[in-house]
Amino acid sequence: MSTRARPAAALPTAAPPLAAAYRFSSDPRSAAQARKALRHHLRTWRVNSELANSAELLLSELVTNAVRAQASADAEVGVRFVWAGGHLRLEVWDASDELPVMKDAEEDEECGRGLVLVDALASCWGVDRDGTGKTVWAELLAGVAVGDASASCRGQVQAPARAPAAAPQGA
Repeated sequence: MSTRARPAAALPTAAPPLAAAYRFSSDPRSAAQARKALRHHLRTWRVNSELANSAELLLSELVTNAVRAQASADAEVGVRFVWAGGHLRLEVWDASDELPVMKDAEEDEECGRGLVLVDALASCWGVDRDGTGKTVWAELLAGVAVGDASASCRGQVQAPARAPAAAPQGA
């Protein structure tokens, strides 16, 4: 080997994704606990504030839906956050096999807007079923306008269709 020759440099490898997972009781307070955990990880991962604010809102809606879907107060809700390559994936697991449905809530209704917000803010979202329940997930992309439907996501989009609109009263 020549004195000027050098061994081949190792090819750079992609950094492994940063991830965290938690389990919470199926309780209305779980959304706040999940947001607190997410805030901690997003600060540690140095995720910008606009993306972090949207992520907190999305997670809150997904956890609230999971808590409401549970048949038993003893049930648990699982959450998982993954940050990799500018993608933030939020996953919320519950034991219910009931699929989420987007509804057009009436102006005076207190509930029914969660998935509309998820659909508007997330780059994409969907539902994966397993033998014990479902995982509802949403992804946000760094550097992409919130709700940009043209952004590509890693998972296959399986967002459920909207619920049929209610018939007008008096019809």
